[in-house]
Amino acid sequence: MELRQLRCFIAVADALHFGHAAQQLDMLPSALGRHIRLLEESLNVRLFVRSTRSVALTAHGHKLLEEGKKIVAEVDALEAHFRRQGRLQARTLRIGAIDSAAIALVPHLLPAFRHACPEVDVRIDENKTAQLLPKLKSGRLDMAFIRPMKESDPQLTTRFLLYENVVLAIAERHPLATRHSVTIADIATLPLIVPARRARPHSHDVTIKLFNQAGLKPHIVQLVDEKQTILSMVASEVGGAIMPRWAARMATPHVRFVAIDHGEGAFTTLPLAVAWVGNAPDTARDTLLEIVSQELPHLIRQLC
Repeated sequence: MELRQLRCFIAVADALHFGHAAQQLDMLPSALGRHIRLLEESLNVRLFVRSTRSVALTAHGHKLLEEGKKIVAEVDALEAHFRRQGRLQARTLRIGAIDSAAIALVPHLLPAFRHACPEVDVRIDENKTAQLLPKLKSGRLDMAFIRPMKESDPQLTTRFLLYENVVLAIAERHPLATRHSVTIADIATLPLIVPARRARPHSHDVTIKLFNQAGLKPHIVQLVDEKQTILSMVASEVGGAIMPRWAARMATPHVRFVAIDHGEGAFTTLPLAVAWVGNAPDTARDTLLEIVSQELPHLIRQLC
């Protein structure tokens, strides 16, 4: 029985859904299923009862879930212990960041951090939240700026920072490009380019919720993961896109960014949080967190 197989089993057992567990682990469902099959073969028992509509634990599965969580918790605690010991002598702070944080937030924080901790090297890993979380939990990152999860993770300490506002990206020759602001009704028939939900769930949902609150349905013509690709399609007049306000800094030729007049109380924002593993002190990480708290009012003015 391998630890990777056990982690895969626990993810499926908690979700009782192979697709959701695979997304959580950033794996293909087929690869996840292979790990579960190998685990069942090595133990010579069935752990799940599967049908086309549901997944349920067998008696053996319930037993393994109970004991397996203890094993994984002990391994994680042991890893965390040695990581903390290593961090006492470390000269590197490893920061994960989603694109908005990597572009608009982290660069603003680094000068103050370098002044406070000149001996500490900083490494940035820019990626999506789904890719950053496994690295954070495994100790490959010391902290990460992410979109917060809907359900809390007991391994992580998470601090909400701010909500990012959104704007409409539109081709410069489109009539809406000359507007100071637009409403959702103004773009009700506009072809839209939207991130795929599996890759960027918060960015995808913000478009859907904006239209739902206006009693309308978005006219989605393309699902695209990367913001630069979305902006290139906007420039080519494929359609418009609802994007974080910071995307205007990317200065894509032939694209204009227009404010969205969403009315009071409407959902138009993207949450940003910072997360780290456990509660053990870490001088470099805690120094950067303090700088984040001090600079938060300025960051809110930039992103909101």
